[in-house]
Amino acid sequence: MKKTKTFIKRDIAGETLLVPTGETAREFNGMITLQGIGGFIWDHIEEAESLEHLIDMITAEYDVDRKTAGGDAIGFIMQMLRSGMIRTTGENW
Repeated sequence: MKKTKTFIKRDIAGETLLVPTGETAREFNGMITLQGIGGFIWDHIEEAESLEHLIDMITAEYDVDRKTAGGDAIGFIMQMLRSGMIRTTGENW
């Protein structure tokens, strides 16, 4: 996956936010609050070679089973794809 929008991740008052910058700030009105493993996925989405690799990374980092990690990852990735924040880069994605 490749990030297509420019955001800065910030921790503010105990919340993790994605704040748009540059051209993205003109297109995207607001901020995105990341919950749970969303911040981890955002940080590692470009280095994961596939969904399976991302799930492996999540389960190595968090005390969560593969089914839960996979469901959370798919849901978040679908939201990012629909909003144009990321795009697929190859056959594994």
